[in-house]
Amino acid sequence: MKHVAKLLSIFALLTILPSFRFKDKAIPSYYIIITKHSYELTLYDDRGWLVKYPVVFGNNDLGDKMKEGDRETPEGTFTIIGKRIHEKWDRFMMLDYPTAESYERFRQRKARGIIPKDAQIGGGVGIHGTWPHEGYAVDRYENWTEGCISLKNEDVEELFSLIPVGTKVTIRN
Repeated sequence: MKHVAKLLSIFALLTILPSFRFKDKAIPSYYIIITKHSYELTLYDDRGWLVKYPVVFGNNDLGDKMKEGDRETPEGTFTIIGKRIHEKWDRFMMLDYPTAESYERFRQRKARGIIPKDAQIGGGVGIHGTWPHEGYAVDRYENWTEGCISLKNEDVEELFSLIPVGTKVTIRN
């Protein structure tokens, strides 16, 4: 009877504690760094650099997003909060813009008079492909989006298949 009680105790510990259950089944964690001035999206995993893709943005000046409609790509650290196949741009990975940090910069810019008092912060920023057969826009570094990050469709499909929702994305100039 004591032997059965010991076996049940061990079984309970192994099934209750996830660190024992999943120790050998580690899921890699990914993160992305997007560097606007070099037009690059770099994907890293737990071991380091994994792959680099060419990207394009909104405005040619590559500035930080100030307000809705300015076609600028926001800078900061974001999280991918959704992924879906997109009818126009092949794949779409939604970022959690605006974040608390984005709102604070927006508020400060309004207070200093850098942007109009009635300006809105905007949203709907993500990582996506191009219009069908228009990957050349990325090859030519033609910024065309409303503030999103655009990759060639074959690249966005690969990235989409690799990264999960929850992946951190840092966008910097």
